[in-house]
Amino acid sequence: MKLRSKLPNTGVTIFTEMNNLAARYQAINMGQGFPDFSPDDRLIECVHEALLGPHNQYAPMGGVPALREAIADKIDNLYGRRYDPELEITVTSGATEALNSTITALIHPGDEAIVIEPAYDLYAPVIRVAGGVPRYVQMTVPTAERPQFSVNWDAVESAITPKTRIIILNFPNNPTGITIGQSDLDRVERIVNAHADILILSDEAYEHIVFDGEDHLSLAGRPSLAERSIIISSFAKTFHVTGWKIGYCCAPPHIMAEIRKVHQFTVFSVPTPLQVGLAQYLNQYANTALLSPFYQKKRDRLAKGLADTRFKSLYSAGTFFLLMDYSTLSGCSETEAARALTEHHGVTAIPVSAFYDDPESDKANHNLLRLCFAKQDPTIDATIDRLVNVETL
Repeated sequence: MKLRSKLPNTGVTIFTEMNNLAARYQAINMGQGFPDFSPDDRLIECVHEALLGPHNQYAPMGGVPALREAIADKIDNLYGRRYDPELEITVTSGATEALNSTITALIHPGDEAIVIEPAYDLYAPVIRVAGGVPRYVQMTVPTAERPQFSVNWDAVESAITPKTRIIILNFPNNPTGITIGQSDLDRVERIVNAHADILILSDEAYEHIVFDGEDHLSLAGRPSLAERSIIISSFAKTFHVTGWKIGYCCAPPHIMAEIRKVHQFTVFSVPTPLQVGLAQYLNQYANTALLSPFYQKKRDRLAKGLADTRFKSLYSAGTFFLLMDYSTLSGCSETEAARALTEHHGVTAIPVSAFYDDPESDKANHNLLRLCFAKQDPTIDATIDRLVNVETL
């Protein structure tokens, strides 16, 4: 029987490939974005207590009420918008499912969605499965004068057509580490005000990891944008529990109603004891303000160490990722560089080219690799020790 693939050009992700290589060569895995340390003991205790209680059956489809209320409180306190826990907040199986359910619900065959590259690799495949068309807009690449990626908002607006349904934003950005500023929000506001039928999907999974005294600017904080936006975030990233796969999305009621239609037939609900435990933790113990300084120390430790190598680090304003330039060591493609670094030097990174539609194209290759610094200090130090000795790739 011959099958017709909905994703004929999609194979195993670069994350799986590099994880397998890391295991084969016993490399330090600085590639995929997961911590190598444990979450707060009090969070584990809260979930353990929930497991021992009457919380082991299906949760309500939209999420445990206490957790939705805690989410509403958090967003209100941080960004000044009060989402209705009953109608505007849904707890999801990670930010991944929130993104998937949102795109599936809102993209119809022939619709277009603007994807700003380099982009998290989930967006485009889900758009295609929904029958939509991703329209790519490339960020402005780093230069000596401006050693950081930036969004070309003129190019974003130029990519809009009558078929455009969604613009996908991701700040703090994975993989580049850039954040969004007030002037960026001003521009986004002007764009959507000029195009009445466009929605914004705002992936804010790293909202609590922003550095150097800056605050995350959520689209929830701008009323005119919040009315047109789906805001997505991740407890898994925030509380160092990526294996729990638990996140949430927020949107106006008429949009959330459509997202829930897909959510209920994708997972229906998320594990109840995790939700109950997270609600208790958020209400009694969690202090998200500690995350930025915690990760900033790790960013600075890695960047300082790279200064003693032939790699050049790019400034990371947020997330737990840092890009490094290997142009003084090799002119090979980023995929080749990542493989060589793993096989010959024992450090695994992710090629930034993997976050482009065509990873082998010139527009995707700028001699950059992504490192995850959500690691224990000895792991970061061991990575630096190995990178110091790299003379070629």
